[in-house]
Amino acid sequence: MNGSTLHASDTLYSNNTILKFYHHVFWELSDPRTRDWFLLASPLPGLGLMLTYLYFVLSWGPRQMEHRKPFVLKNTLVIYNFFQVLLSVWLFWEGLTGAWLFHYSWKCEPVDFSNSPHALRVARGVYVYFIAKLTELLDTVFFVLRKKDKQITFLHMYHHTVMPMISWGAAKYYPGGHGTFIGVINSFVHIIMYTYYMLAAVGPQLQKYLWWKKYITTLQMGQFCLAFLHSFQLLIYDCDYPRWSLVFILPNAIFFYFLFSEFYNQAYTGDDKKKKDDDHGAVSIEGNVKNAVSSTETNGKPTYKGNSLTNGASHKNGKTKSA
Repeated sequence: MNGSTLHASDTLYSNNTILKFYHHVFWELSDPRTRDWFLLASPLPGLGLMLTYLYFVLSWGPRQMEHRKPFVLKNTLVIYNFFQVLLSVWLFWEGLTGAWLFHYSWKCEPVDFSNSPHALRVARGVYVYFIAKLTELLDTVFFVLRKKDKQITFLHMYHHTVMPMISWGAAKYYPGGHGTFIGVINSFVHIIMYTYYMLAAVGPQLQKYLWWKKYITTLQMGQFCLAFLHSFQLLIYDCDYPRWSLVFILPNAIFFYFLFSEFYNQAYTGDDKKKKDDDHGAVSIEGNVKNAVSSTETNGKPTYKGNSLTNGASHKNGKTKSA
């Protein structure tokens, strides 16, 4: 047997080993009830979708919109956010009535891999939650189309990239049990959040009723505290739910908490908020910042400090009038 034949044989064996490993990880280890559901059979379609999403929102989309007027999308946003509210209500209700109110232990709950109606109901809920995370990618797509570039922050991108991947793994390998608590509280927060977005999309006439926006961020921070504490119980109680999942859950809960905490401090408290208001002017109902461009004048001449006006003085009928 010559060298080329041996090399071909080694390559074939290596490829076969890779295929066996792939089959073992993405098929044999997965839940047989959900392994062939749409987008769960293989990681490749979901990975392709996420890469397309990242390419669109970080590169192709902004380049295409650079010299175009932003889309308004008022009706689209109202309908989209209303859909997200309904979906979140369903997920929250399913999580409570199908699991945590009547069937699950708050201390530690294993996954029921049986084909019982109750176990399949929970598995279906986890799968729908995964699909919901994919639909939420449209949040960023709409930001791009509306040229709301300041909304596409690291926090936003990290959240919208990580959550679909984690929920894909949950639906494929562990669709039920202890980890579903995170999805339930997240769905509750999303009911409030998307209700706000829906009302904000209606128009400025509702702005006076949207004073509670900052409390949404407080709710989001609270959910990460609950997720951490509830998941931490897996280190105390043993119910055959995989403890290795804490490697993903606990660090992400901490990381998300501090990201949202930093956002809250910048947006709503102290010197950071004052500086933000002074530098950029009015804040729109969607939360994005608009530059203040005004014909305000002091002694017949415009006086600016950064992008905003000094002392709020305005010129009217040839006289200076304090705001």
